[in-house]
Amino acid sequence: MAVHAHPDDESSKGAATTARYAAEGVEVLVVTCTGGERGDILNPSYVVPEGHEFDSLEGRNAVRREEMARSAAALGVRHRWLGFVDSGLPEGDPLPPLPEGCFALVPLEEASEPLVRLVREFRPHVMTTYDPSGGYPHPDHIKCHEVSAEAFAAAGDPARYPGAGDPWEPMKLYYNHGFSMESLRAVHEAMEGAGLESPFGDWIESRAAREIPEREVTTYVPVSDYFSRRDDALRAHASQIDPDGFFFAVPRDIEAEVWPWDEYELAESNIPLPARAAGEHEDDLFVGVREALGARSGAGDDGREHAEVNA
Repeated sequence: MAVHAHPDDESSKGAATTARYAAEGVEVLVVTCTGGERGDILNPSYVVPEGHEFDSLEGRNAVRREEMARSAAALGVRHRWLGFVDSGLPEGDPLPPLPEGCFALVPLEEASEPLVRLVREFRPHVMTTYDPSGGYPHPDHIKCHEVSAEAFAAAGDPARYPGAGDPWEPMKLYYNHGFSMESLRAVHEAMEGAGLESPFGDWIESRAAREIPEREVTTYVPVSDYFSRRDDALRAHASQIDPDGFFFAVPRDIEAEVWPWDEYELAESNIPLPARAAGEHEDDLFVGVREALGARSGAGDDGREHAEVNA
């Protein structure tokens, strides 16, 4: 289960991972917390489809629902909405107040209950979401982290959210790392070495980049075979993604050579994991999961077949 704040986040953060696992037969569910109703048009060539409008929250919601359906199809994953309203990204000094009724202002237990209910319904073994910073300080990304952490902790406790289905305890929680400085530097240097102009040069050298704390990466999932599906999912969000823009500025053969992974940080585990030596990393989000399922199946207390896993 990959939990995201807005439609299009699932295509820019861990998309190749979800495509890979879905192709390998893993049940994968992408969850989107909000409808992305306050997202502006970010593609300069975008034309609002006939029969739609983009001037109201309802109109944007309808457009972005269609885009999300195409993205999920490109990745081969299932998808569910939590149904909250986009908070928008406040700008200014001082920052303006958030809109009434938006996702970021919903009390934690009220915002978490639909996700707890969905965890108990889908029964994932692995969940992914954002780190406590949200990856960047969008209020919906921070709230997405909070509700994901709450659902991971609470879904297995029968005393919590008692009306939200039968308890289910996920095994592992990961934070996805969208654009680490290590990956950007590797791609930047490879492009310059090939005599190409890198889109990351000014950013890598900026003070803002140097001040970003680097979080630990515990897991590198090889996904280069699924870059094309990730790119198709990105293009599905036509109102948000410029097909000639930033996301497509790096030649895929260079990316596959120098950075063929999606990166993750193991945040919590409810199962024993093999010891890792210094500098050693996981290469699979399901490390330890199949072994744990086998042990439970042997003990007769798990309802799944040995090899069946849910993302």
